[in-house]
Amino acid sequence: MKASFKEMRQKKQVRDGTVESLTSDLTEEKSKQLRALLGNVELSLLYKASVHGYKASAFHQRCDRQGPTLLVAYNSSGYIFGGYTSVDYAQSGQHITDEDTFIFSFQGKIPVCIKINSGYNARLDDAGGPNFGQQLYFCYNNQPVVYNSGGNAFSINTATMYGNDAQLSECEVYKVEQSSQVSTEEKPWRNVLWTAERKDELMEMIRNHKPVVASVSRVRILMIGPVGAGKSSFFNSINSIFMSRITSKAMSGSAATSLTTQFRTYPVKDGREGKLLPFVLCDTMGLEEQSGAGLDIEDISSILQGHVPDRYKFNPTTPFKPDEQKSSRPVSLQEKIHCVVYVIDATKISLMSDKLQEKLASIRRKVNSLGISQIVLMTKVDEACPLVEENLQSLYVSSYIKTKVQEVSSRLGVPVSCVLPVKNYSQELELELNCDVLLLSALQQMLNFADDYLDDAC
Repeated sequence: MKASFKEMRQKKQVRDGTVESLTSDLTEEKSKQLRALLGNVELSLLYKASVHGYKASAFHQRCDRQGPTLLVAYNSSGYIFGGYTSVDYAQSGQHITDEDTFIFSFQGKIPVCIKINSGYNARLDDAGGPNFGQQLYFCYNNQPVVYNSGGNAFSINTATMYGNDAQLSECEVYKVEQSSQVSTEEKPWRNVLWTAERKDELMEMIRNHKPVVASVSRVRILMIGPVGAGKSSFFNSINSIFMSRITSKAMSGSAATSLTTQFRTYPVKDGREGKLLPFVLCDTMGLEEQSGAGLDIEDISSILQGHVPDRYKFNPTTPFKPDEQKSSRPVSLQEKIHCVVYVIDATKISLMSDKLQEKLASIRRKVNSLGISQIVLMTKVDEACPLVEENLQSLYVSSYIKTKVQEVSSRLGVPVSCVLPVKNYSQELELELNCDVLLLSALQQMLNFADDYLDDAC
């Protein structure tokens, strides 16, 4: 079979020593999925072991001081796996700390990521071949093999990751760069009126909302999500809009474990001296992937059914036990949860672990069994997409945000129409119209969904 013109040209370029054109073994689909893990990025192939050799010196010659890189390895069993580091290779001899580093493996069509365990170095930056956590070594001893030293930096199952087939058929390293071109849709994929009139209209609709059941004076909305996703920030943001200034009533911020340790019910006033608005936002401890850490699924069941009192302090190792006297009386519809909102960080969707995804699936099964309406709030959209960071009104023309919404829908098993992208207030000192419109639109949808549940519960 004759070689194609492209292949002949590439061979000639290598022979002549002219500008080299490397052909990636990565399919367009897999490249797109890997880029989605890293945000709005472009990948350019720096090193290909079958062309440049499996020697560490060849790797460093082409990959040192190139910024963030993605390594993709292939074996004869058909596995595609590798790792990412955001810190340059430089042969410095230093231990590198890199919280963004991760390893991955395609399992089926989806790349499954494993983040580095807390307290471990990302790698030793020496003259050897690429390694992750001084545990997973690629092109080990200048040979086409991968070697797992059995360390603890990453929780690896080699059978799942690469089928225990350590012989590499190819190893590629890509330079990872923020894309200068952010693709946009020709027309918005959702329509939003970004006007002061629309903001006023939404505020008035929320003020005048009356739950469809007369015995319920205020809709109860439960916020559930991983640590740091922005549950408490959403309450602070809504409270800020109605107070006409930035507020920080609920504890929020970034931490490895949940800043919220109690079950809190937050009513919102219409201004400092105003009446209470017809909804209550209920905040919970953040979800964590480890068992015995973060919010317990049994606690969520008790919250949904109205048994957990305000300011109850969670104990991750012991689920809530209702007071026998109180639990003997039936819980009123007013005390139950009427809408569940899953709060998911747009920048971390692709890095969600299997364990966390399974926890969310278990919660969804429980919520479904009770017939409670569910919505997903996708936060930090500005951090996920430079186009949106520059102008929030670009949210619904960003094809990248559209793919993130579709990914959330797929991972959590909710319709795309139930995924609402928002930006919470986090570092701003003043309110911003576009931000308010998005947040109020999401809140209005929560009230609508709660009415659907109440209508059905009668």
